Amino acid sequence: MPHDGQTMPLDAPASGPVLADLLALTGPAADALDALAARARETVGARVMRDGRLDAAALEAEQAATHGLAWLTTYAQALRQMQAWAERLEAEGGFGEAERLLHQIAFGEYFAQVAGGIPMSQGEIIRPADMGLSRADMDGFATPAVTALIADANSQAARDRLVALLRDATANATFGATGLDDELEMIRDQFRRWSTEKVAPHAHEWHLKDELIPMEIIAEMAEMGVFGLTIPEEYGGLGLPKAAMCVVSEELSRGYIGVGSLGTRSEIAAELILCGGTPEQKDKWLPRLASGETLPTAVFTEPNTGSDLGSLRTKAVRDGEDWVLNGNKTWITHAARTHMMTVLARSVPGTDDYRGLSMFLAEKTPGTDAAPWQDPGISGGEIEVLGYRGMKEYTVNFDDFRVKGENLLGGAEGQGFKQLMQTFESARIQTAARAIGVAQAALDAALAYAETRNQFGKPLVAFPRVANKLAMMAVEIMVTRQLTYYSAAEKDAERRCDVQAGMAKLLGARTAWAAADNGLQIHGGNGFALEYPISRLLCDARILNIFEGAAEIQAQVIARRLLA
Repeated sequence: MPHDGQTMPLDAPASGPVLADLLALTGPAADALDALAARARETVGARVMRDGRLDAAALEAEQAATHGLAWLTTYAQALRQMQAWAERLEAEGGFGEAERLLHQIAFGEYFAQVAGGIPMSQGEIIRPADMGLSRADMDGFATPAVTALIADANSQAARDRLVALLRDATANATFGATGLDDELEMIRDQFRRWSTEKVAPHAHEWHLKDELIPMEIIAEMAEMGVFGLTIPEEYGGLGLPKAAMCVVSEELSRGYIGVGSLGTRSEIAAELILCGGTPEQKDKWLPRLASGETLPTAVFTEPNTGSDLGSLRTKAVRDGEDWVLNGNKTWITHAARTHMMTVLARSVPGTDDYRGLSMFLAEKTPGTDAAPWQDPGISGGEIEVLGYRGMKEYTVNFDDFRVKGENLLGGAEGQGFKQLMQTFESARIQTAARAIGVAQAALDAALAYAETRNQFGKPLVAFPRVANKLAMMAVEIMVTRQLTYYSAAEKDAERRCDVQAGMAKLLGARTAWAAADNGLQIHGGNGFALEYPISRLLCDARILNIFEGAAEIQAQVIARRLLA
């Protein structure tokens, strides 16, 4: 295999960098990682448990260790799903050279990180000793399979060969078989073609001009069924599985994250109503959401609460049959043009925690970019942002804003936080899918640039460190994809999947940021120029580590569930 800085030719033998008996190595190695994660759960648990219960003060003091446990277990689950993917493809005769390379590089890289340190962020590396894992624990982890994968799986030759295959497979929408069925891949193809034609050519202009996504695009999305993908057919939706939502979100976000995120608004609102609404509320709202006749927005966050939703202060007071809202909200996406707001407000007097919160389906008149607020009792302002601009962000102020009595979700007070928690799984799965789309767009842009930009007499892609960046983008996209699809399958099977969904979101956000950042690096100085779309992708990727649960909150939630 060549090690002279040149990428491998496309006619290189498949037997070269691919490890022999790969699945016979990765299967036992995945078992070893599961065992190590279980051991870390014991060692971290010993630090934070008091009398058989989690101690809040200890949990905070040991935040690095507990969050490290979340990351370690995320790696274990992600590689377990990669193994399941590889075994399915192998049984079907679809585990080709590209898939084998993606699989082995993922195992080699992630095992090396587990042994040496997992990057929770750019400057935060969690090492085994930080979680109380001893040298004996790590010696037990270093099985022959693990040792072989760390030594040989993620070689320069393997990365070179993978990039050579990527260069020859640009028409492959996913750079490797996803393992999904033909129906879902047909859906992907439909939305990929539409996004490539109608969204991608205009996305950068919308971003640079900070414009709202045109209503014509939203109308076409409604016709294609985007807003009713997972809503049951009896309410006018398509009744498709969450995997379909993932595929559609990926491809729309690959064109522009703002377009991919439009469906999230309807997904959250529909989930709230399906899980907590009265029969009358379901009959009224779900068909309107499915058709796109009603565009919703989520109104939860407040200026001084951030992720601490239990401390919300916006109040809802009964006035006859109706309710009156007073308070301030912030980071409200697509607030201007929407018809209905799902508002979390405190309606139970004398409460100061989540038990006093109720959810309202507050109707409003759609506004415009120039005049966003059309109703009495509501006002606000735009928040200028780096990226994620197609729907815009707003502050929203309620000053005696009236809500019909029939629009208290479920007809019961004090259930708002519980109702919202029921949507977190779907929202985080969908966010992971959006992250995959952004990462894939960054890989598309970086590969195209590396192919056409020549330096020192050859294209950038011929240089090993450029090729390495491209290879790891492709690998981590597939790893995130398999973890996300697994979470979606668990949700469709009606099994609790808050941990799996959180893991997909946690890893997906890091994958998108790494892909965008490395993609910009490949562009060099041109990547820093606003005219190049990679600059937008960097800005768009950055929000994924913050909304729908910041990375630190996400790790905390995962760790608490693992330990409790």
